Amino acid sequence: MQSIATYQDYFLKYLNEQNFSRDPKNLYEPIDYIMNLGGKRMRPILTLMATEVFDVDFRKALAAATAVEVFHNFSLVHDDIMDDAPLRRGKETVHEKWNLNTGILSGDAMLILAYQYFENYEPVTFRALAKLFSKTALEVCEGQQYDVDFETRDDVSIPEYLKMIQYKTAVLVGAAMKMGAIVAETSEENANLIYDFGLNLGIAFQLQDDYLDCFGNPETFGKQVGGDIIENKKTYLYLKAMQFAKPEEQEQLLHLYSIQPNDNTEKIESVKDFFNQTGASKATQNAIEEFTLKAFSTLDQMQIGEDKKKVLRAFGEKLMKREV
Repeated sequence: MQSIATYQDYFLKYLNEQNFSRDPKNLYEPIDYIMNLGGKRMRPILTLMATEVFDVDFRKALAAATAVEVFHNFSLVHDDIMDDAPLRRGKETVHEKWNLNTGILSGDAMLILAYQYFENYEPVTFRALAKLFSKTALEVCEGQQYDVDFETRDDVSIPEYLKMIQYKTAVLVGAAMKMGAIVAETSEENANLIYDFGLNLGIAFQLQDDYLDCFGNPETFGKQVGGDIIENKKTYLYLKAMQFAKPEEQEQLLHLYSIQPNDNTEKIESVKDFFNQTGASKATQNAIEEFTLKAFSTLDQMQIGEDKKKVLRAFGEKLMKREV
C-alpha cells in the first residue's frame, strides 16, 4: 500500500494531463477552472486506495478516480448556483466568475465527461462502473432535493436527515471505494463490503462536519464556525436538541432559528448552550462513533490481508480525529 501523499501525487499528475482547455472556450474554461481550484481530493484517493487493497496496481484506477472527481466538482458547480454562493475554496464560484447559463452548461458537460472516463476499461468493467455511477449520481440529486425540501419544513425526522446526508454525501464516498474494487475485479462480496465501509464512514464524516461547524476550532476549521446556526440549518444537532428539549425550550430554539440579527455572536453562543444542555452535542458525538464503528465492522468480513485492514482502519480513524 502507498502513502496518501503518493496517491495524491499520482492523481494530480494524471489530472494535470487531462485536456480540459479546448473549444468552445466558454464551455471548457470554467471546467478547467473548477478542476484546478484544489480541494482535498479525498474521493479519488479512496478509489486508488481501494484498488490496491485488493492487490491490483492503483494506477489502473486513475481514470475511474478522475470520473469520481469530475462528478464531485460538477455537483459543486450546480450546488453553488442553487445556494447562490459567491465563493468556493476561497475563489469566485463558476457562475459568479462567468454567468448563470455558463455554470449550468459547463456543469452539464462535466457530468458527461465523467462518464467518458469509464471508456478506458474493458466492457465488463465499463458496465459495472457505469451502472454504479448512474445509481450514485441519481441518489446525489435526490439527496440535494431532500436538503432543499428540508429548508422549508419544521417536521424533519432524524431518519429523514440521515437519509439526506447518506444520499447527498455518503453514497459518493461508498461508490468511490467500490469503483476501486470493480477495477481490481475482486469478489462481489468484497466490493459490497468496501462500499458499506465508505458509506458509513461518509455518514460519520458529514455528522462530524455538522458538529465541527458548531464546536470546531475557529483557527483551524477553515470556514466560519457557527455558519449553520447563522443560516438556520436544521442539522443533526438541531434535530436532536428539538427531540430532547422541553416544550418551552423548543419554543426558544425555534425563536432563535427565526431571527437574523446583525451580530450573530450571541445567537451562536445561545444555540451552542442549547445543544450542550439538551444533550444534543453528546448524542451527535455518539452517532459519529456509531457510524465509524459500523464502517470498521465491515473490515472483519472483508477477504483481505490484516495489513490492508489496518490501513483502512487507520485511514478511518485519522478522518474521524480531525479537528478542522
